[in-house]
Amino acid sequence: MTTPPPGYAPPPAPRRPVEVWDLVTTIVLLVIGGAITIGLTFFAFFLVFASDPCGASTVCDTGRMSAGFFVALLGPGAVAVATTIVAVVLLVRRRIAFWVPLAGIVLAVGVWIGGAALVISGVPGASL
Repeated sequence: MTTPPPGYAPPPAPRRPVEVWDLVTTIVLLVIGGAITIGLTFFAFFLVFASDPCGASTVCDTGRMSAGFFVALLGPGAVAVATTIVAVVLLVRRRIAFWVPLAGIVLAVGVWIGGAALVISGVPGASL
């Protein structure tokens, strides 16, 4: 094997091509995911109505209900931020990224449902 001459630089490795369909699909799904996140955050405020039967005759677990409310309120936003970061990193590295917003939407809805279930479980006798 011979030594390269001084000042020789190997040619750069070829970069992956930009997949336009993936870029457009990812951006559209991120926007849709953002709209869903805003909707879930809005509907989290209605979980406060689960405390209506709480009173002197019905003792509710307010700590559990508060935790569930904050999970439903803040969880989808945290998932949306993480989803956006991961999708952008994958797009910059020119990897397929459209699946990230899809998974993020499913996860955000799941987190919201989990928070709502936690709120409802704080009311004795309540069921989904």
